[in-house]
Amino acid sequence: MNFFDQLQAQTASERAYLLGAPVIAHAMEGRVTVGDYIAFLTQAYHHVKHTVPLLMACGARLPDRLEWLRAAVAEYIDEEYGHQEWILNDIKACGGDVDAVRGGEPGLATELMVSYVYDRIHRHNPVSFFGMVNVLEGTSIQLATRAAGHIREALGLPHTAFSYLSSHGALDLDHIQLFAGLVNRLDDEGDRQAVLHTARVVYRLYGDMFRALRPAERPVAAMAA
Repeated sequence: MNFFDQLQAQTASERAYLLGAPVIAHAMEGRVTVGDYIAFLTQAYHHVKHTVPLLMACGARLPDRLEWLRAAVAEYIDEEYGHQEWILNDIKACGGDVDAVRGGEPGLATELMVSYVYDRIHRHNPVSFFGMVNVLEGTSIQLATRAAGHIREALGLPHTAFSYLSSHGALDLDHIQLFAGLVNRLDDEGDRQAVLHTARVVYRLYGDMFRALRPAERPVAAMAA
C-alpha cells in the first residue's frame, strides 16, 4: 500500500469525526440558513487567507533533500494566491458584511488549527503542512460541490454566492491527485509520520470548526474558552 492510501486508512476515525458534524448533514439536506452559510464562509476566510503564508513558510524550511517538493510548493502558491478574496465576494453576494469579516477574528477552533500548522512547520517538520492539505482538499472533494448545490437550492442565493465552494470541488480533485503523487515520493519515515500526525490533529480541529458554527453543536473546549 502506498503512503497516500496508508494516510487515508490511518486517519479514518478522525475523518469520521469531521464528517459527523451535524451542520454538514444539515447542509446536505438543505436545512441551513443564510446565517449558517455566512458563518462557514467567515471561518473559511480566516483559514484560507493563511494558505499562501503557510506554503511560503513550508517552502522556506524544506531541507535540500526535498528540493523537488519545494518546486511543487512554488507552483502551489501561484494556484492558491488570492482565494480568500473569492470568499469575501461570496459573503457580499449573501448580503454579509465583508469589512466586518475581513477585520474580525476567527473562531477558536479555526485559530487553533492555523496556529498549530504554523507551529508544526516552524518547530517540528515543514512537511507537516501536507497533513493539512490532506484534510482540507480531501474534504472539499467529498463535500464542496454537492454542498453548494444543496445550499443554493435551499436558500435561493445567486450563483455568485458560491464561487469558493463550486470552484474548489473540481479544483481540489486535481490538487489531491497531485498531492497523492507528492506524498508517495516521501521516503523518510519521519516525514511520513509528520504528515500523518498533523492530518489527525487538523481533522479534529476542522471538525470542531464545523461544530462551532451553531452554538448548540460547539465542542466542550470551545464552550469553555
